[in-house]
Amino acid sequence: MVVRSWEGRSHPGAGLEYFTYLTEAVIPAIREVPGNQGVQVLRGVGAAADSFMVLTFWSDVASIEAFAGADAEHAVVPPEAQALLADFDARARHFDVIFQQRPGVS
Repeated sequence: MVVRSWEGRSHPGAGLEYFTYLTEAVIPAIREVPGNQGVQVLRGVGAAADSFMVLTFWSDVASIEAFAGADAEHAVVPPEAQALLADFDARARHFDVIFQQRPGVS
């Protein structure tokens, strides 16, 4: 399994709106890509803005390329999301899962 990691920070006061857009538009599209094995969103609430880390789980790099294109590290940030973000990573990072231990997950 490969984990794709990406981070962004919302404009002040736009954190909830960004999260709503993410869960209603972006995540459903990601879940439709063959090879996607799930999504986790982490949110850090700050005084000025919220930060987000989006972790997507993939069976292999070819699945990521089906989502992001031939440059698998290219960050896919639709214009609607960009309007809600003060800044965001232009590149995603990828990690091979070499160990995992959670109740109910082998």
